[in-house]
Amino acid sequence: MTGAMNANPIPPADADAARAAALDMLQDVVRRKRPLDLVMAATSPFARLDGRDRAFAHNLAATALRRLGQIDALIATCLETPLAANARVTQDILRLGAAQLLFTGTADHAAVATAVDLTRARGQARMAKLVNAVLRRLQREGAAMVARQDAVQLNTPDWLWQSWQDAFGDTACRAIAQAHLHPAPLDLTVKDDPDGWAARLQGRAQGGMTVRLDDPGPVRDLPGYADGAWWVQDRAAALPAAMLGEVGGQDILDLCAAPGGKTAQLCAAGARVTALDRSDKRLAVLTENLTRLGLAAETVTADATQWTPGRQFDGILLDAPCSATGTIRRHPDLPHLKGPGDVAKLVALQETLLARAADWLRPSGRLIFATCSLQPEEGPDRITAFLANRDDFEAVPATVGESGITAEMVTPEGWLRCLPSMEAETGGMDGFFTACLRRIA
Repeated sequence: MTGAMNANPIPPADADAARAAALDMLQDVVRRKRPLDLVMAATSPFARLDGRDRAFAHNLAATALRRLGQIDALIATCLETPLAANARVTQDILRLGAAQLLFTGTADHAAVATAVDLTRARGQARMAKLVNAVLRRLQREGAAMVARQDAVQLNTPDWLWQSWQDAFGDTACRAIAQAHLHPAPLDLTVKDDPDGWAARLQGRAQGGMTVRLDDPGPVRDLPGYADGAWWVQDRAAALPAAMLGEVGGQDILDLCAAPGGKTAQLCAAGARVTALDRSDKRLAVLTENLTRLGLAAETVTADATQWTPGRQFDGILLDAPCSATGTIRRHPDLPHLKGPGDVAKLVALQETLLARAADWLRPSGRLIFATCSLQPEEGPDRITAFLANRDDFEAVPATVGESGITAEMVTPEGWLRCLPSMEAETGGMDGFFTACLRRIA
């Protein structure tokens, strides 16, 4: 076996169906530009698989997406001439075969044989010899070829690489890209007693109220799920709500609230929460989650760019729509779906939401602006522009030591900047930007 990164040691019970589903998922993302989560949720071959086969198919598709730049470079090296433009199915089958041979720990003979079978099954029998030849060469030489690659740059789109170099410098850029090569662990926010829950779940407490699990298995089967003791939420994602401070008895607005992790935090802290989202389906998920947790919030289905609350709030949390480039560890499809044009459109929306939310805040109240983005346009640039135009607001610096905030997370301006490369030795975290603002008039 040439490599076993991101290994999934459990083989599929139905290899043909699992690999066929993975192929469909890969094509939906790279050819049709559909988010992987939506593909998985849709009625598809994936949805008809059993649990073990679903895990295998998802791991295979996700690994191919995570390593696509490397894989395409490897395939190109093994071809005498580039594949024809109409050979997309063959190209995607080769991508999955290479992912298995080099990055998932699949047995070599199974990776090659099933790729050839899939080629024939998809009406590409004339390409079966080529698929076999390419994968056999990768079987023999792939490990050495991978060792010579610059994996972090190959797997990062040029526009993202350049933006991270400009924002963070070359060393940090490479560390971020390196973090994206590996799946994220599972983080849980617990209502109380993180050390106790860490012991019970065989995980580890990690700042604030986060418990981290490296190999959790099905979430619904974990102790405490049915009892509503915790909810799934990345360590970095738990920090924005915590930065509102003591919210017990306060009237808090959670904008763009679904699926509700931050809403749950605020409710558990004793706040009276109004949770707003434009999607009634996503709000239904939020309500379902709160019910499991034994929590409750007022929910409002509305577009925040058009909605007017009719009152002011003690605190507002705006987890603004963004490019989500800080979550690539969890969503390896994102680099294949987003481009710089998407960021520009989202910046305009963020400006609108921030301006509207500011007017709904009572004097002395706190406004949290957060994005799970690494792009400076969606973080520090927005706050700098806002403060330049609003003399009735001031920045409130993040405090090291509170809620698991570390010194490396706090920028010279006092803003919170979490990077996927931070705390890498314990599994890293999502990329987040968070600023706390106080209304002074």
